[in-house]
Amino acid sequence: MHSTPNPSRVRFTGPLAPFAAGLVDEFARLGYPASTATAKMQFAAHLSRWLAECGSGPAELTGPVVDRFLIARRAGYSNYVGVGAVGPVLEYLRRVGVAPVSAVEPPASPAEALLARFGGYLTGERALTVPVAQAYCHWVRPFVENVLWRGDIDRCGELSAGEVTRFLAARLPGLSRKSAQMTGCALRSLLRFLHCEGIVDVGLADAVPSVAYWKGAGLVRPLDAGQVRALLGVCDPSDPVGRRDLAVITLMCRLGLRCGEVAGLRLEDIDWARGVVTVRGKGNRTDRLPLPVDVGQAVVDYLRGGRPATSARAVFVRAGAPYTALVNSGVSCIVARAARRAGLGTVHGHRLRHTAASLTLNAGAGLEQVAQLLRHTSPVTTFGYANPRELHQTGVTDASFRVLAV
Repeated sequence: MHSTPNPSRVRFTGPLAPFAAGLVDEFARLGYPASTATAKMQFAAHLSRWLAECGSGPAELTGPVVDRFLIARRAGYSNYVGVGAVGPVLEYLRRVGVAPVSAVEPPASPAEALLARFGGYLTGERALTVPVAQAYCHWVRPFVENVLWRGDIDRCGELSAGEVTRFLAARLPGLSRKSAQMTGCALRSLLRFLHCEGIVDVGLADAVPSVAYWKGAGLVRPLDAGQVRALLGVCDPSDPVGRRDLAVITLMCRLGLRCGEVAGLRLEDIDWARGVVTVRGKGNRTDRLPLPVDVGQAVVDYLRGGRPATSARAVFVRAGAPYTALVNSGVSCIVARAARRAGLGTVHGHRLRHTAASLTLNAGAGLEQVAQLLRHTSPVTTFGYANPRELHQTGVTDASFRVLAV
């Protein structure tokens, strides 16, 4: 007869033993069932024993030490052998101040050091979010490694417009249109940074040409009203996960929120008395939008009957332990899974933003109103969310588009 799993009964020896009770409480706070919490305590006990064998303590739990432990664990275990397994333990030890806080490793090369400086410039001077800055660094990495620091030799002082052009001519033909556009955009930003920092004497951003693109060729086709109903219809309101998915998709279809904006919503962002929601968007922009009744009702249903008990302040959290905030990709996966169940094929989260624009136009709004809903700085940007041919079919005339030229 099997005994009931009890994480507090896991035997601890070594330097982490004083923190065993705290780890039990931490796993309970994160919502892990007893069986999973017991398995995680056994993992932590193994880490404690290994540290004792190495003559180390929690203060030495840096990235390389964790990697060595995981290598040792894989030699004798088949479960909890990845980096994600040690995450909850490390987060608790860091919070109580006994483990180092994500020590930043020194750059492995001069190219890495330059990319780190560029990333800091983007988040600091240009106010870009960390994920966007990381994406920019990804796109310009080949240029930094193969042009600026080829063979770990500093060639920044020799950079010329000709070298920029030669790099693009060799690189772009093998990329998709979107990847080529992103490479060009990120490279212009890097060249401005190099000139601003005095690393190169001449501003070469203008040496990066625009990628050829035919207007209207890449417009995303929005879902029609029937497809939206089908998408919402596959979310079971009697199930906690269904309530969450229904609230997420309703927010995105009605308010045109991006995946990151949905993931970033916090409980204090919703002002129920005034019926408004605070949205934190791109470029650290903050906007207040009216909260439609149907959207508010979907969120209330989720908060009352679908959201797990957790100390997380995010509105939308994971359906399974640990009950932490959803990330951008998690929101997009909610949309993708619902679309597959509805028989709509592949639908990414951002397509619902286009859908919100289309539905708003169909309801009789003008492009200026749609631009306000999507929080675009210029109505010109809104043009990318609507196909002129489709707008004629919905009754929107050319006069509406003349707003874009103003």
